Amino acid sequence: MKELVFRFLRPTAYPNWLAETLQAIPRVLGGLLLTLEFGSSKFGVPWSNSEEPLGLFEVAAWFPEDVAAFGAPFSWFPHFLAWMAAFTETIGAVFLSLGLFTRFWALLLSATMLTAIFLQKWPNVLEYGSSWPALPAAGFLWISFYALIFGSGRLGIDYLIFRKK
Repeated sequence: MKELVFRFLRPTAYPNWLAETLQAIPRVLGGLLLTLEFGSSKFGVPWSNSEEPLGLFEVAAWFPEDVAAFGAPFSWFPHFLAWMAAFTETIGAVFLSLGLFTRFWALLLSATMLTAIFLQKWPNVLEYGSSWPALPAAGFLWISFYALIFGSGRLGIDYLIFRKK
């Protein structure tokens, strides 16, 4: 079991540093954009840009209401699921940028972005006939898929932790 976890978390290393750098750019910039622009408006962290004052690790009051509107099973635990989504978008995106447990956070971010696309944004796409509302979530979904497949590469903390001895 331990070897399976290490195999999942161990990043893919590329043969040269140019490839490593090009692989790291979307992960780092996407993670920073997600945490600074999207996640921090929902979650209380020192860099929060929420309109309402939020305590540390507190979820914005409007977010559980949005989650509950998705229907069952989201309406059963809206505060918990809102907290998990906000935590993943804010703290998980920081970990993604640092390359720390990259594939784990990419998996959680993929689930969060799929939920955002199909349960929050997709009804607006159908109603207004424009895919613009779903594009940020779709972009973060592709970045998380990319990080899920390749990991952090050599330009992440995962490489230092899980490199072969």
